[in-house]
Amino acid sequence: MADNKHKNDIYGDLSKTKADEPATPAATVVLLRDTDSGPEVLMLKKNARIDFGGMWVFPGGRIDEEDYPSDRDLESAARTAAARETIEEANVPTKPDDFVWFAHWTPPASTPRRYATWFFAAHTETNNTVEIDGGEIHDHAWIRPSEALQEHTAGNIDLAPPTWVTLYHLSQYAPAQEILNHFRSNEPKIYETHVAQRNDGVRVAMWLGDAGYADYDADADGARHRLVMPKEGFTFENDVEDY
Repeated sequence: MADNKHKNDIYGDLSKTKADEPATPAATVVLLRDTDSGPEVLMLKKNARIDFGGMWVFPGGRIDEEDYPSDRDLESAARTAAARETIEEANVPTKPDDFVWFAHWTPPASTPRRYATWFFAAHTETNNTVEIDGGEIHDHAWIRPSEALQEHTAGNIDLAPPTWVTLYHLSQYAPAQEILNHFRSNEPKIYETHVAQRNDGVRVAMWLGDAGYADYDADADGARHRLVMPKEGFTFENDVEDY
């Protein structure tokens, strides 16, 4: 069978079904601003020598011990970590209490470096100046979500599946406040990713509600809640979740 794995498929060897250790808690924040052409999101390009190297991501990183409050509340720690990382990576100040929690992603055991990541969103002022250090982060851009997806399809930028799916959902709404209002009015999406390979060699990331989710059967007929990842590009299929 010909290899039909997309270069941004981060999910590793699917024969590994048991994780060596729990996923590392992490947090990220989608920073939104409005422009005449629509809402833009801040994206950062990772150093090629670190985790998710060369990929375009939202500001964020692992939750450190000092991020935890005295009561060890994980959501509070995630908010603090996302705000801290945004300063460290982009020098953009944010207020953790203003963040809207809209998703949580846990990768499968096959993923080489596993991060269980809280996803937040927030509005930022258009006059904030982004500063990167050229170390962990090598570039930055304010970009419309739909444009980022087009650049990915063209092969010009690299996006991990959770980033791609997030951009897809961001692209459905405008202006930025409507995106935030939409997230506030819905329960956060919990993505416990299952990955399987179809008979044609294409790998598929599936989430709760997909007909193949429980049995890791990418060829199962029925409901769809999945990201299809052939070499030529990602496609999101969903007929069960209200986004």
